[in-house]
Amino acid sequence: MERTESKEAEEKEKKEEEDEDDEGPPPGWQSLPPPPQPQPPSEFAQLVCGSCHQLLSYPQGVRHVKCSCCQTVNFALEAHQLGVVKCGSCAILLMYHYGAPSVRCSSCNSVTEIGAHNKRPPWSVQQGQPTPPNTVH
Repeated sequence: MERTESKEAEEKEKKEEEDEDDEGPPPGWQSLPPPPQPQPPSEFAQLVCGSCHQLLSYPQGVRHVKCSCCQTVNFALEAHQLGVVKCGSCAILLMYHYGAPSVRCSSCNSVTEIGAHNKRPPWSVQQGQPTPPNTVH
């Protein structure tokens, strides 16, 4: 019987301790706010895989996109980092990384040079901001 009484006493003590814990924090104690939850990407962009030509969808802002078909890692560019030019051979519209000297057509494999007439102005000029002067150190 003593064992039963001691078990009951232990259970009663545990219950009292749990009840004390349920009362809340001591006066003056402040809890930290929960960390902000990462926001799901609000917009998606698309690109065509450079290897297998599969259309890929990805969250905007990422730099690299791995193709789910061929596992090729594609470089994802923002719209302001791209230029467009017509292929010199088949006239298909080609996109290229701003500043590239040439681009190879994925349809006919010919190389189109990006001449001065095809180069886009710097992003600062497109935004209406003056181009910073070149300084020599």
